[in-house]
Amino acid sequence: MQMRFDGLLGFPGGFVDRRYWSLEDGLNRVLGLGLGCVRLTEADYLCSHLTEGPHRVVAHFYARQLTLEELHTIEISAVHSRDHGMEVMGMVRVPLYTQKDRMGGLPNFLANSFVGTAKFQLLFALKILNMVPEEKLAEAVAATQRPKKAPIDHGGGAA
Repeated sequence: MQMRFDGLLGFPGGFVDRRYWSLEDGLNRVLGLGLGCVRLTEADYLCSHLTEGPHRVVAHFYARQLTLEELHTIEISAVHSRDHGMEVMGMVRVPLYTQKDRMGGLPNFLANSFVGTAKFQLLFALKILNMVPEEKLAEAVAATQRPKKAPIDHGGGAA
């Protein structure tokens, strides 16, 4: 995933003018600007989601399994991309584990703010691609919905 300029987490992508580009051509054009070394095809398509509201957007979601070497290449390319430091602040790896405290790892990650349908797309991909066992994924989501403990007041406040 990427940390965006507005502090939200999202996936690489952008708008595609269907008069000039297929979805995959448009996506690969945007990925070329942001990552430089990934090409996606129709075989990598997972799903689409309509975002309701003042700006209706259809978000098409693609995913591909990478080797560790390919991931390293993408992370290095991302730092040198045209959009790095402007639209994209950096790549972010999603933790696919939960720590013993049941909050560290994926549950804490899911507590971040996501743009549009990105959180739903992430959860969908983790489930459908069997990247996290379904019961662990449900536990991580449930952990983010529990109320947080109030901070402890040590009585040392300023007057």
